[in-house]
Amino acid sequence: MTFLTNIANILAKYWQVFLVQGIGYTLLLSVIAVAGGAFFGSLLALAKRSKLKILKAIVAIIVEVVRGTPVLLQLYIGVFVFPMIIPKLSSMPYIYSVSIVLIINSSAYVSEIIRSGIEAVDVGQMEAARSLGLTHSTAMISIILPQAVKNILPALGNEFIMVVKETSLASTFFVGELMTAYLKVKGYTYLTMECLAIVGVLYFTLTYILSKILKAFERRMKAHA
Repeated sequence: MTFLTNIANILAKYWQVFLVQGIGYTLLLSVIAVAGGAFFGSLLALAKRSKLKILKAIVAIIVEVVRGTPVLLQLYIGVFVFPMIIPKLSSMPYIYSVSIVLIINSSAYVSEIIRSGIEAVDVGQMEAARSLGLTHSTAMISIILPQAVKNILPALGNEFIMVVKETSLASTFFVGELMTAYLKVKGYTYLTMECLAIVGVLYFTLTYILSKILKAFERRMKAHA
């Protein structure tokens, strides 16, 4: 009973730290990362399909390096190494640096999702569009990408949920998300297990609700396909 009583007391006193600040910053970082990742990931995916071998090689190297290194290492590089190279970045708040790194990381994964979605569209669609006189870029934007979106939405949804969990690594720099909220409240109360239990339940609830919303959206998309 003491364990549950402590949890109740923590929530009564620090609910704003967990629910408002913690979840708020977690969702904010996740939305920024996925929205930015979708934009830059689209550019990377299109660049990877370019006929310019040098561009394809550069993009391939960037994607493989980002996907082949831990997110925490990338965060350390973004927060500590880049400001050493570009001194003007040293005055940038950590949340901006963390957001940029998460966008870069998400872009690498989203680019592969989009690339696979484009490749899943029948090649005949492009050939038919070109036979009607459309340029390659116009056909890609007007014909191929709209069809690819239907293929990649479930994967993008999963990427969003993954990013929600990856934001926990940002607690290393105290940017305000759920794990930062845990560290703060633990410092106030010295109740480690109770604070961890609260954060664990909040993460599970958040990802569970998001997954159900995404599945419902996916079913609606299929129904209207």
